[in-house]
Amino acid sequence: MITARGRIALGAGAAARWASRVTGRGAGAMIGGLVAMKLDPSILGQLGSGRRSVVVTGTNGKSTTTRMTAAALATIGPVASNSEGANMDAGLIAALAGSRKATLAALEVDEMHVPHVSDAVDPSVIVLLNLSRDQLDRVGEINHIERTLRAGLARHPSAVVVANCDDVLVTSAAYDCPNVVWVAAGGGWSGDSVSCPRSGEVIVRENGHWHSTGTDFSRPTPQWWYDETNIYGPEGFTAPMTLALPGTVNRGNATQAVAAAVALGASAAAAVTAVSGVDEVAGRYRTLQVGEHTVRMLLAKNPAGWQEALSMVSSDVAGAVISVNGQVPDGEDLSWLWDVNFEHFVDFPAPIVSAGERGTDLAVRLGYAGVDHTLVHDTLAAIKSCPPGHVEVIANYTAFLQLNRELA
Repeated sequence: MITARGRIALGAGAAARWASRVTGRGAGAMIGGLVAMKLDPSILGQLGSGRRSVVVTGTNGKSTTTRMTAAALATIGPVASNSEGANMDAGLIAALAGSRKATLAALEVDEMHVPHVSDAVDPSVIVLLNLSRDQLDRVGEINHIERTLRAGLARHPSAVVVANCDDVLVTSAAYDCPNVVWVAAGGGWSGDSVSCPRSGEVIVRENGHWHSTGTDFSRPTPQWWYDETNIYGPEGFTAPMTLALPGTVNRGNATQAVAAAVALGASAAAAVTAVSGVDEVAGRYRTLQVGEHTVRMLLAKNPAGWQEALSMVSSDVAGAVISVNGQVPDGEDLSWLWDVNFEHFVDFPAPIVSAGERGTDLAVRLGYAGVDHTLVHDTLAAIKSCPPGHVEVIANYTAFLQLNRELA
């Protein structure tokens, strides 16, 4: 039920959104949400009331998993979702206000905002994907994020928590919750969980399992998991899972999306079919024609994300462009470049081009990695510098957005 003040706030937000669009300043979702929130600080809770919501969070994969979760939930009813990835309060308000009649919601939420967003919308399901170092100058140390999430989850004991048991920090955050659905969604990056977040003891990994030395904290038994062909779930559920999106990491994202939808009453088989049809997420993974080149766009924002993106780069290409900016949304501290395994490109059979506002920093890192490369700061010009054919582009956040705008 929206109060009179809430209706005024939403009306003012809609006017601000319209003004932003007609003046060419942007899509207006953020300004509309900010205006509504300023006029009525309780508007997020009002918009979330009466809906069954899924909150999706983690360092990487939030947008993709939210898109998949929305597709799976759509098999049982209309869904409100912040599909463009605006994952803080203003973006959530805009998404919910734009789909007032939807009884379901799939909401991507920034890790630091999950506790107070959950307090506002009282989600039925909370999906925890992974936790790793990301933008230290903005987010801070990852162990602090884990403790904050753990405290936030404790305030919602009735929520079903769909948690990745392959991630030590996620497991720690969810470990004490009474309603956990454990999913073996993969944990390729382990650089931020060499010690137990609860005891400080060493984490030992062997044969796909992990445990903390000296304590009983260990990898829970998963209820959902996947392999290269199928997805597996409770009560013997098995189904083929062929995704339109590339990479092993997206099989893990899809498995958590299916588990979340099933927790809200979706058919597992229908949910698998729905997530399999997701082929693009806000421009990520899409392939388009740019002059003499076909270009596939991959987004990577932190060491764990870069590791996954690099694993998707085909060696059978005309070139690979790596574009890095260092603006506030990216994190201005680019020391993480030295944690990325750019040695992956040693002896790469096609030209490597360093690009972006911080292309010089990247070029230094590639040089130390022993990777032959050229430096072309403008990403579009970097693509054009490659021989005709298919080019893989891996870009961090604002570099990705800038290239999308140029290509649009």
